[in-house]
Amino acid sequence: MLRRLRALHWADFPYLLSPSSVKLWGMYALQPSTFEFLDVPRIFPLIDHELELVEPDARYVDDLLEACHHPLTKELMPAQGRLKRDGVMTFLSQNPRGHSPPDEPHQIAPGYTFWMRMRTESAGHRFSFLHRSQVTIAGSISLRIGHNLNLDRYLGHVGYHVLPPARGHHFAERSVRLLLPIARAHGHKLLWITCNPDNYASRRTCERLGAEYVDIVKVPEDNPLYSQGDREKCRYRLDL
Repeated sequence: MLRRLRALHWADFPYLLSPSSVKLWGMYALQPSTFEFLDVPRIFPLIDHELELVEPDARYVDDLLEACHHPLTKELMPAQGRLKRDGVMTFLSQNPRGHSPPDEPHQIAPGYTFWMRMRTESAGHRFSFLHRSQVTIAGSISLRIGHNLNLDRYLGHVGYHVLPPARGHHFAERSVRLLLPIARAHGHKLLWITCNPDNYASRRTCERLGAEYVDIVKVPEDNPLYSQGDREKCRYRLDL
């Protein structure tokens, strides 16, 4: 696992490919021997009308690339707009089913990554969303498991990104709600969600979720988030 992270650091991935398991700045609270990934698609319904959370898979790569190469994505998320197929395939090989396994000696937290996929119809009802957005993959969401200084204070347990052509439908909020049963199943009583102070869309998402604003903290210079330009983080507490 460490060898893989050295070859392709988590901060080098575009947003949709960021593995939910990243090197922690602080102690990891769960023992690797006690952690087991859940068979999420079999246990939990990850569907909310036209929105479905799917495990990253090669069959969705063409749809992902089409969404990333959309003109709005290239304009507003240029790093994502430059995403290439080989980068996606590398991510899939390193994170099968979107699972990022724990590695306590190297301070790696376990987690899940899902892609937000648009459904065209269900039970005879045809959704019209695709006609407006023209993308099938709307974004990505990750859930990190456990507690430590970095997760609770800087990185947060949940990370989400919605591509520009799919915005305006509360997909981030709705995706977080779909993941809450998974967090509860792993023993979480609360989740920390963090965002940059000027990310007003993410802050509104936290408010709609009912998360409580706690404070704004400085990101330490030796934290990996600092190296990618983050200087402060708003902290929201979501009780489960």
